Amino acid sequence: MQLTIDLTGRDVLVTGSAHAARQAVRRYEAAGAVVHRLSAPDGADADGPLPERPFLVAAVDDGQPGWEPLLERCRKAGIPVASEPPAGESGHVSLVGGGPGALDLLTMGAVNALRDADVVFYDRLAPYAELAQLTSAEMVDVGKRPGHHKVAQCDIEKLMVDAAMAGKNVVRLKGGDPYVFGRGGEEVSACVQAGIPVRVISGVTSAISVPAAAGIPVTHREVSHMFTVVSGHAPLTEKEHTHLAGLGGTIVVLMGIGTLPQLAAGLRRAGMDPAMPMAVVERGYRPGQRTTIAELGTIETAAAGCTNPAVLVIGEVVRVAEANRNHTEATADLNLLAASLLEA
Repeated sequence: MQLTIDLTGRDVLVTGSAHAARQAVRRYEAAGAVVHRLSAPDGADADGPLPERPFLVAAVDDGQPGWEPLLERCRKAGIPVASEPPAGESGHVSLVGGGPGALDLLTMGAVNALRDADVVFYDRLAPYAELAQLTSAEMVDVGKRPGHHKVAQCDIEKLMVDAAMAGKNVVRLKGGDPYVFGRGGEEVSACVQAGIPVRVISGVTSAISVPAAAGIPVTHREVSHMFTVVSGHAPLTEKEHTHLAGLGGTIVVLMGIGTLPQLAAGLRRAGMDPAMPMAVVERGYRPGQRTTIAELGTIETAAAGCTNPAVLVIGEVVRVAEANRNHTEATADLNLLAASLLEA
């Protein structure tokens, strides 16, 4: 159970060793509480005078024996006691997949890593705008935009390694999944070469989730039994166009607006039916999400005003989405008609 309590100006006593409690202290301070510290059960190392009756006791499980009598006295006195997880081992890196940008699509592993972070290096496709709800860590924008790299990749890797070497818990928060066109492998290699412990927390890839946000399944029984994910950052070769056109199934292209004309023309030259349905889903799960649907032969004109971030979907599954949408709209119209007749 999660509760939201206004702690502004409230006395909160955080118990537990300095290392184990450091992130809990930061979280309560970020919530506006007046934080008091007790690092040992005997009270000999209290950090300043303790409040006679704190509003809340945040008990960090630091593994020391002897805390329970103190916490039990607080409970008997009617002072709420909240259990807090200890800070993780310092000096490591977590590569975290942030999904398509929706906070509710973060995994529990991602939420826990963010909670325990000292510093978060994030990019523009990660759900960074709402991270204050999940972490009190230092936030560093290293995002890259088409044609403009805010921080070079080698510099991002150096920032991660340097922060971990300084004893910080580092989260590298990336959009989608770190290993799907996310250069996660390069960042893991940089940590390994520097002797930094590193782990990868998978995220929900936009290759599946963004089409789903538009109602498009990437596979569908008796329509498509496979899908291929392609990077749209650079034009494909004629050989790759031929290979894709011959595979069948669904083609999903990530960040493909810039190369859409070459892709569509290349697939047509490779023999794909110009009547093949195609969708462009812009800003999936974000304000202003928009879906443009056309045929392969006319998509360049239909999508002329589209911009990244966008996911392209090519295949008969687009018709499935259209059929479902038409059925849903027709059902809604019938329900409205029935309601109006009943009222009459």
